Amino acid sequence: MTKNPEILPRPDLARPIVFVAFADMGLLDLTGPQTVFATASRAMERRGLSGYRVETVSLKGGLVQTAEGVAVQTIPVTRVSQKEIHTLVVPGSPFIQEVTADSSSLVKWLTRLSDKAQRTVSICSGAFLLAQTGLLDNKRAATHWAMCDMMREQHPSIAVDSDAIFIREDTIWTSAGVSAGIDVALALVETDCGRDIAMEVARELVVFLKRPGGQSQFSEFLRSQNKETGAFDDLHAWIADNLGHENLSVDVLAEKAGMSPRNFARVYKQKSGRTPAKAIEIFRLEAAKRLLEESDRNIDHIARHCGFGDEERMRITFHRNLGIGPRDYRRRFSYRA
Repeated sequence: MTKNPEILPRPDLARPIVFVAFADMGLLDLTGPQTVFATASRAMERRGLSGYRVETVSLKGGLVQTAEGVAVQTIPVTRVSQKEIHTLVVPGSPFIQEVTADSSSLVKWLTRLSDKAQRTVSICSGAFLLAQTGLLDNKRAATHWAMCDMMREQHPSIAVDSDAIFIREDTIWTSAGVSAGIDVALALVETDCGRDIAMEVARELVVFLKRPGGQSQFSEFLRSQNKETGAFDDLHAWIADNLGHENLSVDVLAEKAGMSPRNFARVYKQKSGRTPAKAIEIFRLEAAKRLLEESDRNIDHIARHCGFGDEERMRITFHRNLGIGPRDYRRRFSYRA
């Protein structure tokens, strides 16, 4: 069955998306958002609408080797430098310090391209390249949490947010580490094409249309895994399975850890930077956030399931840590909303 030619999307109306490639860029930084835009284009075409036209450019064109060893075919930047650009996307690199040390030509072209772009987006450590253009001066910006201190040190005029998944400042979008490129691309698609298209893309890619820019890129469990010791990994796994127990006292946790209560409390605070009681509160908070985002369970059931006891105690905890209550959090962040 052929399509009715009267409703075929016009290629000349497709939004031009330009990805800037360079040696040792992160492969997923590039291909994650590209897959989102390509999937959105197919969804738009099924409706007889124009989607996106994605191009990958580099300074000289040809094959560009990624940090993962996969080579990507590109066109020379001069082929697009005079054209209108809807969105300019700058990937990051695990070797961003080496990249930025020898990036004068790349930064010059980024500056020119961004002047022609309706919006400019960085993925992960690509924010360091945008910072060199001056586009992030006196703006809030996100990057991979492990590189936030380096960004603050090298670019003190930038208000670095180490917690956000992505940040929009007027026409500049910056995102956190690697997979957050998919999140920001979904947000861009939602801005351009509406929530229905973005949801269709998310379903096809088997990802959640969630993690808006106000959410955290850093979970308590991830935080615990990045400490110098994994001494409490088994305990944390047990906590995750038993959050519904209201009595997760120091005595109970110490027994599970095979330590005396006094020694456990001291060592846990030393290793994790938090008291056991505060850690339990954050674990429960994160579990409740996930259920509010991903399920349609009522608030009181979630409060009891996560060990808060009742909705009021959970509400107090949400306000203390997030500044909003559970109901407002669900309205803002639930992908079922």
